[in-house]
Amino acid sequence: MEKPLVRIAPTAGWLDLHLGELWEYRELLYFLIWRNIKVRYKQTIIGAGWAIVQPFFTMVIFTLFFGKLAGMPSEGLPYPIFYYSALLPWVYFANALNQATLTIVEHQRVITKIYFPRILLPLSAVLSGLVDFSFAFTILIGMMVFYRVVPTAATLLLPLFLLLAISTAFGVGLWLSALNAIYRDVRYAVPFVVQCWMFASPVIYPSSLVPERWRWLYALNPMTGVIEGFRWALLGQSKPLGSLLFASAGAVLLLMAGGLVYFQRMEGTIADVV
Repeated sequence: MEKPLVRIAPTAGWLDLHLGELWEYRELLYFLIWRNIKVRYKQTIIGAGWAIVQPFFTMVIFTLFFGKLAGMPSEGLPYPIFYYSALLPWVYFANALNQATLTIVEHQRVITKIYFPRILLPLSAVLSGLVDFSFAFTILIGMMVFYRVVPTAATLLLPLFLLLAISTAFGVGLWLSALNAIYRDVRYAVPFVVQCWMFASPVIYPSSLVPERWRWLYALNPMTGVIEGFRWALLGQSKPLGSLLFASAGAVLLLMAGGLVYFQRMEGTIADVV
């Protein structure tokens, strides 16, 4: 019995995700995610504990310098929980973006030898970060109990804001992973960009400090809606529902659409230039 002949050719349209093909490679996506998690904590002493240590001690530093010394407003919330509720999605986004940027170059030997949907590489990098997020989230639950913050019905909307963070990391990661395969300078620029991006997001300050006339521009930052959404859903503070949230969601959709188109255009040549 003859084996079926499969012809691999670049896509002809502007956006053809081959969803059926992605479903066929779902097991590969699972193993890529599992590999990322194992490699991340291989030969470490505290293992997944690093997922808790990083945001926790960053929260302590922010509380001391920006909360106690600088007197940054926290919208009536204790400084530790105000900062940690923002650092939780931010650390996930920053780590996922860094991993997604490097994933094409790190798998260059595999890319040049076998075929599989290349989009699985940045996708697996983004999804594997959810394991770290879940560990760090347990600390936030403990802090809410300690500070007697009672969850409201808005907590049920938290998965939507998490999905917004995942989409943001994936959309930007598509751009950067493809660009990094061509221009290796990208990997050195990403940490600096992420650092600047943090100060342009309401991590260490509430978005209410931004002047009203610039609020529309500030809302185009996708992480603005994510962070304010987390604070609103978990702590009952801030008002993300409205123009700020919709502007951030619209920016995410544009980033993802543009990233998918650009990544698809580059997918046919990545194996030649990586």
